[in-house]
Amino acid sequence: MKIRSKSHTPLRKKARKGFRGFPVATVALYGPDDRRATKLVVGIISHEGAEPELRKWYSEDSDIRSIPNIESEIQAFIKEHDVLSVSMVDRIIGCPHEEAVDYPDGESCAQCPFWRGRDRFTGETIN
Repeated sequence: MKIRSKSHTPLRKKARKGFRGFPVATVALYGPDDRRATKLVVGIISHEGAEPELRKWYSEDSDIRSIPNIESEIQAFIKEHDVLSVSMVDRIIGCPHEEAVDYPDGESCAQCPFWRGRDRFTGETIN
């Protein structure tokens, strides 16, 4: 998926339109650092207050944004749910491992030292 550099992808176009109602799709990228995305998560929220239906894509060897069929799979998932709005950021927002699933609550992920002590949205170190 060319999410990193192509501002004209269908997802980016839909996201630029802003909130147009529910259902809403959220798109998030995760990786061991701020350069390589190994996990992409799309959440579909059908109505205000609803729990999201999540679908996750993974890539161990390459940046998930460079895998050609991923964007078409995301588009199909979004179309299946008649999504009206898309919300996404243009960067990797954290470690692909899940707290309490892949490592204990309240601790940093041992597999992704880059994210230890960093703000997920800015990438800047925090105290």
